[in-house]
Amino acid sequence: MTHEPITVTPDTTIAEAARLMLEHRVSGLPVTDGKGTLLGMITEGDLLRRAETGTERHRPRWLELLLGPGRLAHEYVDAHARKIADVMTVEVVTVSPREPLKGVVELMEKHQVKRLPVIARGHLVGIVSRADLVRALVRGFAQEALSAEGRQSDEKIRDAILATFNKEPWASRVSVDVTVENGSVHLHGTVTEDRERTAVSVAAENVPGVKAVHNHVVWVDPISDLMVS
Repeated sequence: MTHEPITVTPDTTIAEAARLMLEHRVSGLPVTDGKGTLLGMITEGDLLRRAETGTERHRPRWLELLLGPGRLAHEYVDAHARKIADVMTVEVVTVSPREPLKGVVELMEKHQVKRLPVIARGHLVGIVSRADLVRALVRGFAQEALSAEGRQSDEKIRDAILATFNKEPWASRVSVDVTVENGSVHLHGTVTEDRERTAVSVAAENVPGVKAVHNHVVWVDPISDLMVS
């Protein structure tokens, strides 16, 4: 996560919030009371429909009558408000510092958000964003590279690839033979789904010690018997 994220208060102007987003290259800012208590979030999405850019909503008169004054007043505030308090999102999904990455990703997907404030003992201690997940991915690749430096025997590589095939549900119909020579993998056989052909390559590429994968697997359409290599 990002520690000590840039924050704003409800009285911060929207102009200042927009400037901070650009200056620090972030797409959202936590809103706090100045003592670390999270009050909401302000994001780029909250600033899309603005009078200054000519993007505020303009609806046909008949639709305005259907929507009612409450909805129209809300949209007016979104387009013309000067302070963050009037446009920020109040109901914010948060995580604890001990939340595993899997849980973070699941929450982002479920609530369709790009960032999650991190709360400890009722106070904001950080923020985890999609960029942090990408950084974690890069670290994971680096660790894999280090672990792969130890020479794996061709036999162990082959066994690991076959073990992956055996545990993956998509591989139940796969009929693929694996040969390995000096870390170079050759895949031969048939699959009944073109995407399975890609998946067997990816499975082999993820085994430590693999230097290259040569996919000779043939896709056989079970309906037409068409064969594609």
